[in-house]
Amino acid sequence: MPGGVPRQAAAPPRVRTWTPEGPLDLGLVLGPLRRGPGDPTFRAMPDGSVWRASRTPAGPGTLRVTRYGDEIRGEAWGPGAQWLLDGLPDLLGAADDPSLFEPRHKLLALTRHRRPGLRLTRTGLVLESLIPSVLEQKVTTVEAYRAWRLLVRKYGESAPGPAPGRMYVMPEPRTWALIPSWEWHRAGVDNKRASTILRAVRVAARMEEATRMEPAAAQARLEVLPGIGPWTSAETVQRSHGAPDAVTVGDLHLPGIVGWALAGDRRADDAVMLELLAPYAGQRHRAARLILLSGQVPARRAPRMPVGDIGRL
Repeated sequence: MPGGVPRQAAAPPRVRTWTPEGPLDLGLVLGPLRRGPGDPTFRAMPDGSVWRASRTPAGPGTLRVTRYGDEIRGEAWGPGAQWLLDGLPDLLGAADDPSLFEPRHKLLALTRHRRPGLRLTRTGLVLESLIPSVLEQKVTTVEAYRAWRLLVRKYGESAPGPAPGRMYVMPEPRTWALIPSWEWHRAGVDNKRASTILRAVRVAARMEEATRMEPAAAQARLEVLPGIGPWTSAETVQRSHGAPDAVTVGDLHLPGIVGWALAGDRRADDAVMLELLAPYAGQRHRAARLILLSGQVPARRAPRMPVGDIGRL
């Protein structure tokens, strides 16, 4: 129920173990799913485990992922537990093939060597990536993360099982649709972004069907909705589909970062960025991830704002 129902005593978890092929870094793989340090749906623990609370097609579920040597152990609770465990390998990049990436720049070759555990996650869920991506349109990440945190805590439900304190599953589509206008305002969400989310949740089934499409087709389906453009659709399918070529265009900072890293051009725009990434066709998102992980970011000439702070549609 909205507002966070007190947890009952946790039932024993469903459990799955899985052994990945090759190196796997849980933080690198699952990190893009975290929407700020206070994300109520995500928790990284000091013991190295990662907790996620998700609304699956089978219902709400909590997943704890832990590494023991070469083996991954998944524990899950709630109606969505089995769905989460079934998708554990894809969540951790089993469907991703890093060997398809051929570095053409020394920086990318070096970064890949230093980060061998990078895989692209595939959640198989659209709305849980689409909604926070819409919240991030044309605002700072601080504002967007605050809105996500406030809305999920107020209208979501407590994560099933023994999840760390204050973890919540995001609201179901009907609950999003019933959030009053003044609550969007209190969360700092303008009418344009709120209206985009309302349009998306009203066709939630059609949105989730996109997980069965190729990433480009999925982006096209998402962009049919007014308020969703290439920036938002790319940010979504990068997570929902593990799309290696869904490069983010329309970002305030990314073109300059890519331009600086690959050509020493801090003023690069989208066109220049896409030209520089053209040799990585099919793997442009991975190339951009590696650039961001390299730390080769141009010095700021204006007050610093976190990478990816302001996006378009």
